[in-house]
Amino acid sequence: MTRKYFGTDGIRGRANVYPMTPGMVQRVAMATAKVLRERHGGQPTDRVVIGKDTRLSCYMLEQAMTAGFLSMGMNVILTGPVPTPGIAMLTRSLRADVGVMISASHNSFEDNGIKLFGPDGYKLDDDIELEIEAALEEDLGAHLALPGDLGKAARLDDAIGRYAESVKRALPRGTTLEGLKVVVDCANGAAYKVAPQVLWELEAEVVSIGDDPNGRNINDGYGATATEKLQVAVVEHGADLGLALDGDADRLIMVDETGAKIDGDQLMAALAVSMQEAGDLQGDTLVATVMSNLGLERFLKARGIGLIRTAVGDRYVSETMRAEGFNLGGEQSGHLILSDLNTTGDGLQAAIKICAFLKESGKTASEALHLFAPLPQILRNVEFKDGKPLDADEVKAAIEQAESSLVNEGRVLVRASGTESLIRVMAEGDDPGKVEGVVNDLCAVIEKAAG
Repeated sequence: MTRKYFGTDGIRGRANVYPMTPGMVQRVAMATAKVLRERHGGQPTDRVVIGKDTRLSCYMLEQAMTAGFLSMGMNVILTGPVPTPGIAMLTRSLRADVGVMISASHNSFEDNGIKLFGPDGYKLDDDIELEIEAALEEDLGAHLALPGDLGKAARLDDAIGRYAESVKRALPRGTTLEGLKVVVDCANGAAYKVAPQVLWELEAEVVSIGDDPNGRNINDGYGATATEKLQVAVVEHGADLGLALDGDADRLIMVDETGAKIDGDQLMAALAVSMQEAGDLQGDTLVATVMSNLGLERFLKARGIGLIRTAVGDRYVSETMRAEGFNLGGEQSGHLILSDLNTTGDGLQAAIKICAFLKESGKTASEALHLFAPLPQILRNVEFKDGKPLDADEVKAAIEQAESSLVNEGRVLVRASGTESLIRVMAEGDDPGKVEGVVNDLCAVIEKAAG
């Protein structure tokens, strides 16, 4: 069955435009409840946890999602604004049947989305999402609960406190972050309260920016995809490092004391080395996606650390980690998964782990967190409205030619975004001029095919 609604990270779209309308979101809740009930052998499922970030549309979609689950007889626990990894944790902690995060992650406030977690705190498998999509085409009204069996809704007042205690497990008891001065950029998103609070509780000196959400400013000039303000703030405040979270705080990008940006590949390299030295890196292997820089792969190989690549999306990294028993994975974009601590990417928890590593090393961030020289890499996006431009013969031929031109010197990756109407074109290699030429030529062919 072809996916119609679910992408690489749940369902996402323009708020109040199909499929991110109240009516459709309500149906998603109803379809999810139906599928869960069938998977439980027809027995009623009991509990769902619903969280959200700080987008204006979250008020609307939270109510629609709640109504959908209540109408199917499920009880709803509402957390209010909380990071996505907090929902993963609370779904397990509260022994819920499913967890829901209403967020479009790093997208602007005009967008919103739905991420679904199973009772184990992991994102739902592809096969369950496909069952939900099939159920959306059915007459869900035939499965509504009787009047006496409708669900109840309650608010969990200490959701942030529970998450804060959970995330601090990244730092062993008896140790603190005292002596570190950090600037944390909360992206005006879900971690605007909890991130500065947790870092302060761990005794770091904290300067916070992007911590004043108004419903419309999430990811707007702040956060993991817009680090310019953080880079300036770190230098101005004489901080040891900066931490940039995204709108739902499941990804992390850092800035060193000089104001230089540190991406997810460098952070994964630092974590892999520190965990290997401590004997904690399972299988001496890191799991990353096809987007990670070839320089990372070469660096790890020299250290005796393996690299397994997956499709783009932290869910695929997590699935491979679970299947093969590895405990460190992530994405260049900043999703960092420490499976000994959580079931999904957690920007704040990863930040604490890296801060502890930095403090223990006695080095500056610029010394400790730039471990390899990335190969020149260019990533560009080509917009399209309809159709499948990657299926065009001329595009396929251009990709084959690009791959041949960089054989043994680099890589080419062309893929459709799982969350936006974009074709992502990436190339990397030892010769920056050749890499740029490859990307320019591919984008020109794809733009023509996209109309």
